[in-house]
Amino acid sequence: MQVPHTPLLDLDHIDIGYDGQPVVHDASLQLPEGQIGCLLGPSGCGKTTLLRAIAGFEPVMRGEVRMNGRTMSDPGFTVPPEKRGVGMVFQDFALFPHLTVGDNLRFGIRHWSRAKQDERVRQLLRLVGLIGYEPGYPHALSGGQQQRVALARALAPRPGLLLLDEPFSSMDVELRGELAREVREILRAENTTAILVTHDQNEAFAFADRIAVIHEGRIAQLDSAYNLYHRPANRFVADFIGEGTLIPGMVEPGNQVDTALGHLQGPLSEDLAPGTAVDVLVRPDDIAIDNENGEVRTEVLDKAFRGADFLYTLRLPDGLSVQCMAPSHDNFVIGEHVRLRLDFSHLVVFSRESGVDCPGG
Repeated sequence: MQVPHTPLLDLDHIDIGYDGQPVVHDASLQLPEGQIGCLLGPSGCGKTTLLRAIAGFEPVMRGEVRMNGRTMSDPGFTVPPEKRGVGMVFQDFALFPHLTVGDNLRFGIRHWSRAKQDERVRQLLRLVGLIGYEPGYPHALSGGQQQRVALARALAPRPGLLLLDEPFSSMDVELRGELAREVREILRAENTTAILVTHDQNEAFAFADRIAVIHEGRIAQLDSAYNLYHRPANRFVADFIGEGTLIPGMVEPGNQVDTALGHLQGPLSEDLAPGTAVDVLVRPDDIAIDNENGEVRTEVLDKAFRGADFLYTLRLPDGLSVQCMAPSHDNFVIGEHVRLRLDFSHLVVFSRESGVDCPGG
């Protein structure tokens, strides 16, 4: 019988709060060695507080934080951050302006021999694509180069876990996604376990293996990017991840739902009996404009050019609107009537009757 590996990081039902009031509730998360995780959510949801508790900057009110099976935090006990073997990359990079790039990298390994320091600095500069920049100073670098220096400095002592707190937020949108992919490749090359905090889902998708969506201090869903998009666990995740619209429907016999888009075929959750009022999640890729074969007549309300595609907002016969992606060579005008073809590969359905979030099959 194979013995399961101890996760590098294990959050076991932790609460974190201030003045006795929890702001993070019952958070559980396991991260195996070498995996890259992400805490994703809107401002004020508790994701940075959770990261600070992992780092050792915040105590826990309940539960336990473990690394490699060793307790790092429980109520009344906290191992200091410097004793945890954790590296951090901050939003403002926090580089030392009076030190050269090379000396910034050496800062966390000053106790190593000079020869080992030099070897590690050369290795890191090669890894982050900054060979030749060692004698320069941070002010002479671009934002992306400063980010790579900050990452290299955090990686220098080979931390067991690297924590990144919104490190790309000061970059423009295109650079954020590019840097997220670059940093992921660097972490993979070092086999470093890491957690990113961000409010940007595209950044999370480019960076992480598993993503914890945080809502009002709770982990709403911990999953792959694919499942968060296609199999959201509740209404918040369905609304927060990607683009989409919830339209009303009624469950019918034979795993069907009657909606303004017509009869949609399941499978559905077993507890959704015929006659149950539901909301169906419609993503832009679940429907296609097809004036030859489409059965649902709609009106173009709005359009947003995305380069290769347009994102259209379309009014259904009952007055509700949905969004649809279409190739940009088909340039429909606002007010034009177009027909929709349904392209659902699965249904995500939430019950309205019980008031309980029930993902579809």
